[in-house]
Amino acid sequence: MTVVGVQWAVSWEDKTANFNQVRRMLEGAAIPPGSLVVLPEMFSTGFSLRVDRTRQGEPPEGEEFLVALARETGSAVLGGVVGGRDGEGKPYNQAVAFAPDGRLLARYSKIHPFRFGDEALHYGAGDAVVTFEWGGFQIAPFVCYDLRFPEIFRSAVDQGATLFAVIAQWPLGRARHWSTLLRARAIENQSAVVGVNRCGTDPQLEYPGRTAIVDPQGNTLAEGDDTPRLVQAVLEPGAVAEWRASFPALRDRRWPV
Repeated sequence: MTVVGVQWAVSWEDKTANFNQVRRMLEGAAIPPGSLVVLPEMFSTGFSLRVDRTRQGEPPEGEEFLVALARETGSAVLGGVVGGRDGEGKPYNQAVAFAPDGRLLARYSKIHPFRFGDEALHYGAGDAVVTFEWGGFQIAPFVCYDLRFPEIFRSAVDQGATLFAVIAQWPLGRARHWSTLLRARAIENQSAVVGVNRCGTDPQLEYPGRTAIVDPQGNTLAEGDDTPRLVQAVLEPGAVAEWRASFPALRDRRWPV
């Protein structure tokens, strides 16, 4: 399956500009039908805490845009939106995926809002790992800060996950952590990983890009720099099964008491 990460300098709180930028980047791109196309966290606005700017309207314009991309590319499309509400009325920072026929494949609410950056004051915390099937993979979406919590990736493996899709707005100051943790999640779970980050700047931070596609042995198959680009590689679902069978480390898991 071809995996395509779409990396660009997200326009601050400007949904129309971001929709147009993604369309320009995908026009003429050689994306085989049946691919997985992945956009960053909060792709339409940037990582803003102003929920009146990030929350989707009715109908949900971010999701409608992803559905249109899925239809146009003949591929599954995954990206970050803001939707739903928790018990306190706070919306969720979500990853959603759609099939070319418009079918919702997955809706994941970020389990770990970034408390250090005050995200938890404005956005609710999800409570469930989800997976969906596409291209021979069982795919588990995660969002940014989730990458620092390996236990939820193990939970996804227990649900059959063979590919993790991590969408982010991960800043330059911790870029080395981003690249290292993507490979670590691949190695320790014997799973493929696609991590899609933005580049450019917002009013507070600079972002390094470094979107990456990693195989289940931790080899980086494709990686972006700090400029807008499509990062693309082919992942083989059989490679995950073969590696897990030939080096069955996951069978040796133990839970101390």
